[in-house]
Amino acid sequence: MKIRTDSNFHLTYCTNIHPGETWLEVFDNLEKYIPNLKSRLSPEAPFGIGLRLSDVAAKQLLENDNLAQLQAWLTQEDLYVFTLNGFPYGGFHRQVVKDQVYAPDWSTQERLNYTLNLIKILATLLPAGLDGGISTLPLSYKPWWKEDQVTGETVMKNSCFNLASVVAEMIRIRAETGKLLHIDLEPEPDGLIENTSEVIDFFQNLLLPIGGNYLSEKLNIELKLAETKLLEHVRVCYDTCHFSVEYEEPKTVFARLQSVGIKIGKIQISAAMQVKLPAEAEKRSLIVERLRPFAESTYLHQVIERRSDGTLYHYPDLINALPHLKQSLAEEWRTHFHVPIFIRDYQILQSTQDDIATVLHLLQTNYACQHLEIETYTWDVLPSEMKIDLLTSIQREYEWVIKLIHNS
Repeated sequence: MKIRTDSNFHLTYCTNIHPGETWLEVFDNLEKYIPNLKSRLSPEAPFGIGLRLSDVAAKQLLENDNLAQLQAWLTQEDLYVFTLNGFPYGGFHRQVVKDQVYAPDWSTQERLNYTLNLIKILATLLPAGLDGGISTLPLSYKPWWKEDQVTGETVMKNSCFNLASVVAEMIRIRAETGKLLHIDLEPEPDGLIENTSEVIDFFQNLLLPIGGNYLSEKLNIELKLAETKLLEHVRVCYDTCHFSVEYEEPKTVFARLQSVGIKIGKIQISAAMQVKLPAEAEKRSLIVERLRPFAESTYLHQVIERRSDGTLYHYPDLINALPHLKQSLAEEWRTHFHVPIFIRDYQILQSTQDDIATVLHLLQTNYACQHLEIETYTWDVLPSEMKIDLLTSIQREYEWVIKLIHNS
């Protein structure tokens, strides 16, 4: 929904919160939750949707007249779709996901075909006058290629060709419909591109030269224009949880990306777990026990610790990290576990909520991005004492964000 009538900010939540891999399951959740949320949060104005579709759901939505029926339902309910989550290709709930969330990666035809389907859907649903974004994985999963850097480099190069193919399609759509679409790469811990430096390196040294040459030849345009088109249609999804786990300051990230012409296509509003580590062994033992319920078996929960000299050390998952906490040299741990954004302190644990506040404050003067998407997808796996009714939880997250923006 549009947060204020005097702004261009559009706020939604990502429907990856809800289990469901088929189109019927997705639509059942939309009918169950979206009109109710609209009546609570935006009764008199259109309400935006951040739609997550698996590969299966996307294919089914494009069959028969399903997409036309969805359009009719959106119009009837005064709803609109302006962003899609194209990161998880397959199952995302109630099964072991872990590193398979990165498969198939951007070097594959499967990922390309899936994303082209999402582009077709978004181009149809996107209202006139709005740009539309599709967030996607950071190319691949770094640990898969850690022992084989040559193959890892090949994966990155092949990803450039596939991304350029997507851009060619988005250029065609814009020429025919006037609608601007972009694909938003989402850096996260242990992604093949996981922080600002790696994003800039990928764009400057791989995507622009490789993708630029591909587009230049395919569309018969000058290389400089092809590079400009890439920067218009390939952007970054800034997930506040992910950048916080990497200990990156929002203001610095914004400035570095803008200095080299890389745009932010979507900001996902999410909070990571954070804990300052005391020296005392007894207190550390208590922290281990408080963290243990979060070491669950569905998702990866990467941990990055910061030591007193500022160096960072990575653990692939919280369950792997916990045995090391008592002897760790770190002063702080941050964990990729999306906790409710309206909770700052949870017993002796905290969240990186302050970074969300910083980002939303920055946006009042630095209009880096107008698409805001709340993305706490972990309600099913949160410890029981942190859970309340899901509809109420989603509403509380919206209200917390809206209040923060109005007070910025």
